[in-house]
Amino acid sequence: MTGEPLVRVRDLGKVFRSRASGFLVPPLETKAVDGVSFDIARGETLGLVGESGCGKTTTGRMVVRLLDPSMGSIRFDGAEISGLAGKALRDLRRDLQIVFQDPMSSLNPRMTAGELIVEPLVVHGVGDNASRQKRLRELIDIVGLLPHHAARFPHEFSGGQRQRIGIARALALSPRFLVLDEAVSALDVSIQAQILNLLQDLRAELSLTYLFISHDLGVIRFICDRVAVMYLGEIVEIADRAALFAAPRHPYTQALLASIPEVGVGKRRFQPLTGDVPSASNPPPGCRFNTRCPHVMDVCRSVRPKLAAVGAGHEAACHLLGPAHQTGPAG
Repeated sequence: MTGEPLVRVRDLGKVFRSRASGFLVPPLETKAVDGVSFDIARGETLGLVGESGCGKTTTGRMVVRLLDPSMGSIRFDGAEISGLAGKALRDLRRDLQIVFQDPMSSLNPRMTAGELIVEPLVVHGVGDNASRQKRLRELIDIVGLLPHHAARFPHEFSGGQRQRIGIARALALSPRFLVLDEAVSALDVSIQAQILNLLQDLRAELSLTYLFISHDLGVIRFICDRVAVMYLGEIVEIADRAALFAAPRHPYTQALLASIPEVGVGKRRFQPLTGDVPSASNPPPGCRFNTRCPHVMDVCRSVRPKLAAVGAGHEAACHLLGPAHQTGPAG
């Protein structure tokens, strides 16, 4: 990447604290995200992939400030936004938006599609009724809906159409950056392809930048320029799409790729994963992947590896790749 990235995240973390369950029992702390760093260039789509519960959604929601980070820095277009509140945060919403996984649960069932799409304009006091209706017609057209759809309620649409409404709503304020949180995972495969093509077209036409969150490597491979792989709250590998899929360096990434069904392929190069992700409230010491890694060494159980370069624009955090990946003892 060249030039200042549109989004720059450094050492981002989120700790959730539960209430104490008894007088002598302290509150439980869960590090959902622990020291995540990445950049997203203008016009780029960065994919964030990993198993359920690894912290992908929490990361995305912190980046658009739907969640307050517990630590770290988030810079948007050169300005620090991690501590914004009040009017400053409200104004930021016009530039940063999110599209959720389940459009039915994120759309008010008592509002028509037209009301849902123009609601951000109303909330932010943008334009008058005439200009909002004009903007509504533009948005309905750009996401592939028809004019008469504006008068219908969410339950009258298919899943793909509801997601188009969610996308139109997110675009209402002309943002520059979208977080797409499992935006196609609830859709049939044929509808997924339509929505992914729509997102590709919108990115080019509107000069958008995406953080695309998914557990589906096939979807990630189709739409993303670069890919960051998360495991138990950490990024363990980040690289250009082609490099990551052709030559993954971290054992976790290799195992994820081994899980992709391939027709007509013989013996796979990598072993698929066994076992479950450990609890984020009690992660293993050292490398968090050490309880499932087929190549685990003694150092993996005591020393936490850090991201280090393994190629041009390619970083991974693994002791197998050399001493540059060590940070010292860590729990």
